[in-house]
Amino acid sequence: MAKRILVVDDEPDIVNLLRDYFELNQYTVMTASNGADAVAQSEKQPDLILLDINMPGMDGLAVCRRIRDFVSCPILFLTAKVEDSDKISGFQAGGDDYIVKPFSLSELGARVEAHLRREERRRGSGRVRFGGELSVDYGERTVYFKGEPVALAKKEFDILELLTMNQGQIFDKERIYEKVWGYDSEGDSSVVAEHIRRLRARLAAAGCGNRIDTVWGVGYKWVK
Repeated sequence: MAKRILVVDDEPDIVNLLRDYFELNQYTVMTASNGADAVAQSEKQPDLILLDINMPGMDGLAVCRRIRDFVSCPILFLTAKVEDSDKISGFQAGGDDYIVKPFSLSELGARVEAHLRREERRRGSGRVRFGGELSVDYGERTVYFKGEPVALAKKEFDILELLTMNQGQIFDKERIYEKVWGYDSEGDSSVVAEHIRRLRARLAAAGCGNRIDTVWGVGYKWVK
């Protein structure tokens, strides 16, 4: 099946150039010309996103922050310039790479292929069962119960991944926040409790019950 790329840029010439290039190279290309369209298109779960930073209204960084809760594919920023501070902001927002304009199409194509290959290797890591009929495929970033996928937002899966890969270990909210959101993220650890609540609700709705134990006054752990 052809890989799907979402191209987001407010310059029609660039959108057309990239669409023609990637379609010629056997990709399926979706496009968006502004931030709102980019958010809507990203819900279709592309395999990779090329995202212009300097768009009017909702810029690329804001788009990236908005979609990272439900999109796990590589996001490559397109930008006319890049300073160290720009890179830090982009990586904190959830971006994976930068492409500086004007760019070589062959270099861009090679970067895209490299990121997609990395995703393929990551997805090939296999599925792990956690008692009963609950299993986690870390490569696909998908939870299954009785063979059916359980829909989780990106941060919810990140928390589940952290807890399941360290069964029995207790993590306080601050440690979970550092691991999942990063040391330099804006906000605070109070968001962890809400994400844990939603994660438990999604697991319960799927029928697999509560696997996350609260150790009062200490933190959370995955029940073995």
